[in-house]
Amino acid sequence: MIPIRDIHPRIRLPFVNYALLFACGIAFGYQIIHAAEADAIVREFGFIPANFQAAVDGQAELGPVLLTLITSLFLHGGWFHVIGNLLYLRVFGDNIEDRLGHLGYLVFYLLAGAAGCLAQWAVDPTGTLPTVGASGAIAGALGMYIVLYPRAKILTLFPVFIFLTFLEVPAILFLGIWGVQQFLNGILSIAESSTSEGVAWFAHIGGFALGIVGGILARLFGRRKKKS
Repeated sequence: MIPIRDIHPRIRLPFVNYALLFACGIAFGYQIIHAAEADAIVREFGFIPANFQAAVDGQAELGPVLLTLITSLFLHGGWFHVIGNLLYLRVFGDNIEDRLGHLGYLVFYLLAGAAGCLAQWAVDPTGTLPTVGASGAIAGALGMYIVLYPRAKILTLFPVFIFLTFLEVPAILFLGIWGVQQFLNGILSIAESSTSEGVAWFAHIGGFALGIVGGILARLFGRRKKKS
């Protein structure tokens, strides 16, 4: 299923979400223009679990490694990677910004992305494959969305045999299936001890989990605020 748009009203203009979309696009454009140096760019600004572990062990400077928790979110591994991420961010990020406010959304986005990187490190602390992409941060938005707007409808493009059709699917179903897929793929990646696909499944899981926790807190805080 490919999300096209969510069917839920919003109040604020989501200019932070638009800025994040633009920043990811500009960063990917820079990677394309400097294709000859693409590997070096990814290794310098991507998050590498082994480097973080070395910093934790006191064998490397912590500051530059911590910075990659942020810079890695704006790099991508190819056209399908960046287009897929930006599509999900466009569909689901707007209402999260509407709920959290502009600054709150930006902070949450960066924290979710960092949580995704750290989840990948926790599973594979000696990994040398750079983690890049906004997937962890976007997974955080998805996790919060499923808690805050479970009854919202998602307009999706759904394959039926050789045809594509538009369907309205409950957010809890769409995102629930997505979350289960990430978890199963993560478990399989451990069982197979393989990183051949180059997909940081646990970055998705870590961001999604943080988003769910954040969504629960947002609901609780919102209720208390209304009662006061």
